[in-house]
Amino acid sequence: MSANANAVSATEFTNPNLSILFSADQIKARVAELGRQITADYAGKEIVLVGVLKGSCLFMADLMRQIDLPLTIDFMAVSSYKDGTKSTGDVEILKDLSNPIRGKHVLVVEDIVDTGLTLTRLLDILDSRGADSIRLATFLDKPEPRINKELKIDYTGFVVPNEFVVGYGLDAAGRYRNLPFVAVVRDPSKA
Repeated sequence: MSANANAVSATEFTNPNLSILFSADQIKARVAELGRQITADYAGKEIVLVGVLKGSCLFMADLMRQIDLPLTIDFMAVSSYKDGTKSTGDVEILKDLSNPIRGKHVLVVEDIVDTGLTLTRLLDILDSRGADSIRLATFLDKPEPRINKELKIDYTGFVVPNEFVVGYGLDAAGRYRNLPFVAVVRDPSKA
């Protein structure tokens, strides 16, 4: 079989450049556990889930269906990558919240925490808006490159090694968000 035939037979879900780290079943089970924990921790309260776009969309959709409480959702989109490759730590709000959070219990939902710089600044911005409480839920925690060691993550799906991971909302130049699993990209130059 020629190289072209192999390339054609591989699909996005069977891409040989991807090595599955967490299966769809593992993700489903862990998200259910997080939902139960959040439900217990916020018992008797109404919460606002704030998804950080775009990567958190799958995690947030699955997580909110596991939280048995009154809740509303909102979204923010932020950027700290002025040149597209390295975080500056300065956060530009690309899409702000649609509703005020003053007096509310806010759970920020993120896809992955790595350096923590952008998220720390985002949490500071939200904190200035008068919420009763702000907690953080992240699908993946990549602690090795963490610059802000003080960043408190209240709910973590999985801890991952310092590797390039995609799937379940995480992308490589916009690609792979639709994967039902999380995978390590074997050769990032071919992502």
